[in-house]
This record gives sequence, structure tokens and C-alpha cells, in this order.
Amino acid sequence: MEHGATIKHDQKKSPKTGDWRYMHPEVDKEKCIGCQTCVPFCPEASIEMKDGKADIDYDYCKGCGVCAEVCPVKAIVMKKK
Repeated sequence: MEHGATIKHDQKKSPKTGDWRYMHPEVDKEKCIGCQTCVPFCPEASIEMKDGKADIDYDYCKGCGVCAEVCPVKAIVMKKK
């Protein structure tokens, strides 16, 4: 039995969220410290780091707001579409 297995998301197989989301996270690149705290909490694996800052793939983001809740410097804010 394997211990400590990691679940990996395959974005190519994921269905796109579409336009039903009414809230979306916006990252303030000036505030973002690149800590990556938000990355493992995203249930859709739609956050990756680009140039040391959080970047959200809106094709897969459901707008749940978890990333905004866990951001230690409040660099992610939920806004209406």
C-alpha cells in the first residue's frame, strides 16, 4: 500500500465552468506575496503561480471564494461579474 500519495488534477480532462458563476476572485498583484497558500485550497485546481503571483484560470474557477478566505494578506477579493 502506498503512503502519502498526492492527487494530481488533469486540467485537460476537467469540464469548463462556463458563465454560470456570478462571483469571481480578483488578485491584487501588488498585495500578493507569492506564498502559494491559496493553491492547495482551490477545489478546482484553477490557481497557479505566474511570475511569483497567484493567477486564476477562469475557465475552471467556480467562484467559491475559498482562495479569498485563506489568503493571509487579503490579496484575493471576490467581486460580482
